[in-house]
Order: sequence, then C-alpha cells, then structure tokens
Amino acid sequence: MAKDQPLVNINGLAHVILTVTKYDKSRQFYTKLLPAFGMTLVHDGPDFCYHVGARTAIGIRKCDPEFQKEHFQQYRVGLHHLCFRARSREDVDTTAKLLIGLGAKIVRGPEVREWAPGYYYVLFEDPDGIRLEVNFVPGTGLLENDANFSFGEEFIRVDGEDLTA
Repeated sequence: MAKDQPLVNINGLAHVILTVTKYDKSRQFYTKLLPAFGMTLVHDGPDFCYHVGARTAIGIRKCDPEFQKEHFQQYRVGLHHLCFRARSREDVDTTAKLLIGLGAKIVRGPEVREWAPGYYYVLFEDPDGIRLEVNFVPGTGLLENDANFSFGEEFIRVDGEDLTA
C-alpha cells in the first residue's frame, strides 16, 4: 500500500445521534429543519426520531430521566458542535433565514471567518442549546496549496476560560 493511501476508505459520516432533554421541542425543531436540508423523516417515535438524506442521517433521542435537568455544555467531554457542509454561500444565507423563521438562537453569522480560505458559516443552537453550524468552503479548502488553518484569539481558551472576552 502506498504511503499516502488510507488504510480504510471512509465515505462520509453515516449518522449522528443527539440526546436531548427537551425531546418534544427538539423533535418539532428538527422535523422542520432537516427536511429543508434534503433529509427525510424515516422514524418518528415517542423518544426517538431519525432523518436520512444528504449523505448522512441525524437521530434525536430523548435522554434518560436522571439526566432531564442537564443542559448542553459545549466544552464538556463529548460533542462540541455539529457542522453541516453546504454547497454554496446562498445555502448558508437560506439556512439563516430558515432559523429565524424557526425562532432558533443564532450565535454568529452568517459571516466569513479565517479558519479556511472563503469559510462562510452560520452557528446556531437547537432547543437544548446544542450548537450546530452550516458552512461553505469553496474549492478544496484547507487542502489547497498554501492554505492554513487559523482562528482568532476569541476562540483560544486557557484553563476553561476564553482568552478574550
């Protein structure tokens, strides 16, 4: 096997399951959001719903009763945020309009950032405060020659605190 050949040929992300405390609100949110992303609801139960499409799947699972009072913490062990890749800047803008219509909290964007050449995104929260993002990066992004991964100081954390406020 050539040095630059992968040992396993991964073909995308099959699915992500998000565990939520506010299942009814989350179910309502995701059953409006995910079809707009080209996903189809294939299971809709009292504690789990599952959407498939856009080369992935997203499941929403009701948490166990002992965790009902917990709230998503972005810097806790586990999921930091989930990002969907859009095909254009216009798709990011359309997502932002959709989120406004759903009453979602938009954390940032749509805006350009320096993380990769042409990085354009919107960051938002679901009813449990789980952070999600839709981004567009033109071309091959960080795989371009001379491209650098970079971020501003506002995203540096030291001892659990943001470096700049």
